[in-house]
Amino acid sequence: MSAVHWKCLALASAICAIFPVCRADEGMWLFNDPPAQVLKSKYNFDVTAPWLDHLRKASVRFNDGGSGSFVSPDGLVMTNHHVGTDCIQKIGTKEHDYIKTGFYARTQAQEPKCPDLELNVLMSIEDVTMRVNGAIASKADLAAAEKARRAVINTIEKESLDKTGLRSDVVTLYNGGAYHLYRYKKYTDVRLVFAPEKDAAFFGGDPDNFEYPRYDLDICFFRTYENNQPVKTADYLKWSKAGAIEGELVFVSGNPGSTARLNTIPHLEFLRDRSNPWALNMLRRREVLLRVYSERSSENLRRAQEELFGIQNSRKAYTGMQAGLQDPGLIAKKQAQERELRDAVNANPKLRSSYGSAWDEVAATLRTLEGVYVDVSLLERGSAFNSTLFEIARTLVRLSEETQKPNETRLREYSAAGLESLKQELFSEAPIYDDLETLQLGDSLGMYAEIKGMRDDLVQKVLAGKSPDARADELVRGTKLKDIAERKKLADGGKKAIEASTDPMIRLARLVDPEARRARSIYDNQVDEPRRQAYAKIAQARFAAYGKNIYPDATFTLRLAFGQARGYEENGKKIPWMTMIGGAFEHASDHGNREPFRLPASWTRSKAALNSSTPLNFVNTADIIGGNSGSPVVNRAGELVGIIFDGNIQSLVLDYIYTDTQARAVAVHSAGIAEALKKIYSAERVVSELGLR
Repeated sequence: MSAVHWKCLALASAICAIFPVCRADEGMWLFNDPPAQVLKSKYNFDVTAPWLDHLRKASVRFNDGGSGSFVSPDGLVMTNHHVGTDCIQKIGTKEHDYIKTGFYARTQAQEPKCPDLELNVLMSIEDVTMRVNGAIASKADLAAAEKARRAVINTIEKESLDKTGLRSDVVTLYNGGAYHLYRYKKYTDVRLVFAPEKDAAFFGGDPDNFEYPRYDLDICFFRTYENNQPVKTADYLKWSKAGAIEGELVFVSGNPGSTARLNTIPHLEFLRDRSNPWALNMLRRREVLLRVYSERSSENLRRAQEELFGIQNSRKAYTGMQAGLQDPGLIAKKQAQERELRDAVNANPKLRSSYGSAWDEVAATLRTLEGVYVDVSLLERGSAFNSTLFEIARTLVRLSEETQKPNETRLREYSAAGLESLKQELFSEAPIYDDLETLQLGDSLGMYAEIKGMRDDLVQKVLAGKSPDARADELVRGTKLKDIAERKKLADGGKKAIEASTDPMIRLARLVDPEARRARSIYDNQVDEPRRQAYAKIAQARFAAYGKNIYPDATFTLRLAFGQARGYEENGKKIPWMTMIGGAFEHASDHGNREPFRLPASWTRSKAALNSSTPLNFVNTADIIGGNSGSPVVNRAGELVGIIFDGNIQSLVLDYIYTDTQARAVAVHSAGIAEALKKIYSAERVVSELGLR
C-alpha cells in the first residue's frame, strides 16, 4: 500500500491532495515509475533518468533469494554473507569449512566458482498489460482464461529472449492489475572473492536476529565472469568516503521478495488462520530436525548450517508477521482502509458496476483454496518430499512431458524462456549428502503420513509397505540421480527414457505427479486465475479513486526505496542510529564471549589497531522486506554508504503495513566494512579494487 493511499484513507477523501500530505518514507517503487514528486517535495531531490539507469544497472539480483551490487569496474559484487552462504557452504569441504574460517582469494586464480549461482541485472522494463489482457476473450471461462493468459505470457517471454538474448520474465503487478516484461542480463560464472567468518557476519546469532542494536559484518564479495574473464562493468557504485550520515536521505535498490499490503481482509485472515500457521509448523519441525543433526558432529554442522540458518530466519520472520496479523489494531487499520475504498466504489455507479463485486470474488477463491490447500502444499509444492534428489526427479519427469508440448501450453516454469536457468540448476555440481537426504526425506514422508493418514491410498503407494524412514533410506540408496551424467542422460532421452527408467526416485516422482498436477490444475484455474481477475478490478478501483501513484506489492523484482538514517525510541529509551566497532567487543564481553557472542580470533588480534568509534551498523526508515538482503544503500550522489542485511523486530509487520515509528531497516556501514577489510583481514586486493587505499 502506498503512502498516498494511507493518507487519503485517513482523510476519508478519494480526491485529497495526494503528495503534500504523504510524509512517510513508504514504498517499494518501480524503477519505471519512481516517486519523483514525493522526493522533490519532501527532500528537494530530483530523481533523474540517468541517476536511475546507473543505479539499476549497478544493482544485482541473486536468483536464490537476495540482492547485491557491482562495486568495481571489474565485476566485483557485494552482498550479504547470509546471501552468499549457499555458495560458501557448497564450495567448502570437510577439510575446509569456509563458513567457519572465512575465505579470501589473494589472486584471481584462487577465486572458486559457485556451482549453481545465477545473478541477474535488470536491463529494461516494458509494460505488456494490454497484450496480456487482450489475449483473454471477454466471455472466456476460468480454465480458458488461465490457458490463454499462460500462453500469451510464455509467448511474450520467448519472443523477447529470441530478439534480445536476455532473460525475459513477465511479472505480475498489483496482484493481476498490470503485467511488465523484465529483461535481465544473466551471469552464471560467479566466483567467491572474500567472506568473513560466520562469527563476524552473524555475530549474536539467532538471539540477535531481527534485533537492534547489532554489530554484524554481514558482507561478502563475488566476481562475475564471462568467457573466463572478469566482466567489465561500466555501471558500478563508488564507495562513499564518509558513509551514511545521521538524518541523511538514503536510497535502497534491491529485490524485495513479497508483501501482502494490497490483500483484502479475508485474504489476510486466510494468511493469519491457515497458511502462516501451516508454514510455522513446517519450519519448527525442520528446525528441530536439523538442529539435532547438526549437534552430532562438526561435519554435520558444516553440511546443514546454511539450511538451518534459513529455516531459523524464516521461523522468526513468520512469527513476527503472524504477531502483526494477530494485532487487532493492525487489522482495524486495514479494515478501515478497505471500507474506505469500497465506499468510494459503491458511491459511484460506474465504479460499482465495474468493480463492486471484486472483494466477494477474492473471498470465493479462498474458500476453494481451503479445499485443496493441503494437497497443493504436500504434493505440488513438495513439502511431503523434502529432498534435493526428489526435486531433481520431479524436474526430470516434468521436463520430459512439458517440452513435448507447444511452448504456449507449458507450465510456466518450463517455458522456453526459462529452460536455460532451469537446466543450470538441474545439472548443478552442488554436493548432496546421503545421510542428510535420508533424514529429511524420512521426516517429511512421516509428516505426509501423519497429515493424510496411513490408510490414504497414495500414502500407501508412496511408502510401498515400509516405514517412512526405511522408505527414505531405500530411495536415497537406490537412486543414481546424484550422478550428473545420469541426469543429463535422462533429460536428453526425454519421455521415453523417463518411462523406461527403473530409478526409484524417478518412479516415485511419476507416481505422485498425476495427483500433484490435479491439485495444481484446481489451484491455477479456480484460485489463481479468478483471484487475478478480481485483484485486477480492485487495482483499477484504486487507480480510479486515488490516482496511479501507488506502488505494487513486492514481487522479487528491482525496486527503489528511500528514507533517512535515523534512530527511534523504544520503551522511553532513545535507540541510536548507529553502532560502532568498539561496541562489538563490549557486546561480546557482556555475554561472556560465549557462542554466538564470541568474536573470531581475527577480530580479537586486531582490536588494538581498530578505530573503535568507526560506525559498524546503522538503521534507516527505508521500506524493505525479505529479499532486500544485500541491497546497496546509496546517498544522493549514488555513492555506496552501506548494505542492508536485516530489519529490526518492529519491521516484521511490513509485509502487511508500513510504519516508521519504530520499524527500521538495518545495514552495515561502509566505513565499518572498510575498517575491517583493511585492519582485520588485510584484504589489500579488495581494498585496492574498491578505491579505499
